[in-house]
Amino acid sequence: MAVTVPELSDILEQEFTVTNKLGIHARVAAQIVKVAGSFDAEVWLSRGNSCVNGKNILDLMTLRCPFGSSVRICARGRDAKEVLRALADLFRSKFGEA
Repeated sequence: MAVTVPELSDILEQEFTVTNKLGIHARVAAQIVKVAGSFDAEVWLSRGNSCVNGKNILDLMTLRCPFGSSVRICARGRDAKEVLRALADLFRSKFGEA
């Protein structure tokens, strides 16, 4: 289910490139949801015109992010900076894949 990201100034955002060969598949989506869910922040991932809840694995699977795609992550809440840092670490590590 797609969601609309609120247009508020307290939202932090960062763009990432998917660099693991298989893109954002089920195991990777589960890692994103686990990390996002451990912080007190709303998290959205978007690609193109699609925007989904970063704490919902089914939503993430509909985003369809293959290798090389660009993904924007937005966060709002008490832990917004921390969740962006943690997700950046996941993307940098290629989600533990080659």
